[in-house]
Amino acid sequence: MHVHGSPTGKTQRVLQLSLLLTALYVIATLWFGIRARSLALVGEAGHNASDFFAILLSFVAVYFQAKPATDEKTFGYQRAGVLAAFVNGLTLIVIAIWIGLAAVGRLYRPVDVQPGIMMTVAAFGVVMNGVIALLLWRVGRDLNLRSVFLHMMGDALSTAAVIVGGAAIAWTGLRWIDPVLSIGIAAMILWSSIGIVRETLNILLEGTPRNLCLADVREAMRDIPGVRDVHDLHVWSLGSQSYALASHVTVGDVPMQDQAGILDGIRGALRRNFHITHTTIQFEMECCPRAEENCCAPPEEAHHECDHTHAH
Repeated sequence: MHVHGSPTGKTQRVLQLSLLLTALYVIATLWFGIRARSLALVGEAGHNASDFFAILLSFVAVYFQAKPATDEKTFGYQRAGVLAAFVNGLTLIVIAIWIGLAAVGRLYRPVDVQPGIMMTVAAFGVVMNGVIALLLWRVGRDLNLRSVFLHMMGDALSTAAVIVGGAAIAWTGLRWIDPVLSIGIAAMILWSSIGIVRETLNILLEGTPRNLCLADVREAMRDIPGVRDVHDLHVWSLGSQSYALASHVTVGDVPMQDQAGILDGIRGALRRNFHITHTTIQFEMECCPRAEENCCAPPEEAHHECDHTHAH
């Protein structure tokens, strides 16, 4: 995990505080939601319950991501946060479907709700979710924490919608406002969670990072003086903000000492343009036109171990 200017300990303290506040709010929202007979409020309790587990998973992920690499886990635990984000996204999809189905049922069988309780509890929720989202934004922005940040921002917005809905019910007495509001909340949850699932699944399947174009990476490598061709190019994500590259690079008939300069040029271009800091590059000598002995030397492997410093 990469935290912008904040130690892991600070991130863990923020997550611990978020866990406590979210747990208290889930209990309160569920209790008052049942009393007010508000599906929107009960839905908010379910949404915040998923947030609680999302924060818990993220807390565990931060712990594992801070552990160093070992002989058994040579890349460390960089994907722990990605896996946590993937589970969070799947959980949100289930919650969204449940809220949507329950809301459709209430459209056919309207239920009287107590808008006063709805608005009071929701007001506390807006403040709590907003504070937690702000703290998460300040301590870190990797995919793991961003998934939790989206959870909390989504809660803040949907809880604000509950306040508006409660006021509308109190003003008009229309009972269908509560289930319609719930459907809107479910749609918003579903939209944000699908994006997280798609991004994390791409990382877990070692797909090309979504913000990188492989053709651009290949072209940048080919632009380095001495490079004749680039093939067997692979780029994948180790974590949400850590990329790795492996490739075969064909170079001209150059002395061994000059190959180091070509490698440095490739590494510099990849770091500057694409923030790729972990590269494994195998050089292949292009046969020269004249028939000289040993002209086509065996491929030399140039391996660069990254310093795990994320460029931005």
